[in-house]
Amino acid sequence: MKKGYRELLDEANAEIEVVSPEEAAGLLEDEGTIFVDLRDPREVEREGRIPGAKHVTRGMLEFWIDPESPYHKPFFASGKSFVFFCAGGWRSALATKTAQDMGLVPVKHILGGYTAWKAAGLPVEPGEKKK
Repeated sequence: MKKGYRELLDEANAEIEVVSPEEAAGLLEDEGTIFVDLRDPREVEREGRIPGAKHVTRGMLEFWIDPESPYHKPFFASGKSFVFFCAGGWRSALATKTAQDMGLVPVKHILGGYTAWKAAGLPVEPGEKKK
């Protein structure tokens, strides 16, 4: 194997901005910041969510960011800041690096992800089953 996941994570974390859950919580009410939840829909249903976060499955991220993609989501072209998170911070580190490489700035991710957010006692809302 040319590169394992640990090397990819180390490289990503060396190039991206990482914030603690508490630092991220300070941005929750900021109109210029969008939180992006990269977890699987079942994780969101089971564990809940950060209030107001947009849900983007990791597998569609690049397609939703790129304005030339037929799947583009306009909120990614809003000129706002983005805070990515997943359950533990691995997927979000890689996603933040990818988004940054694609030209989406400013972007950052939450150290320890949603698990660390919940452990810090920060606001969450229950997950909902998609109908």
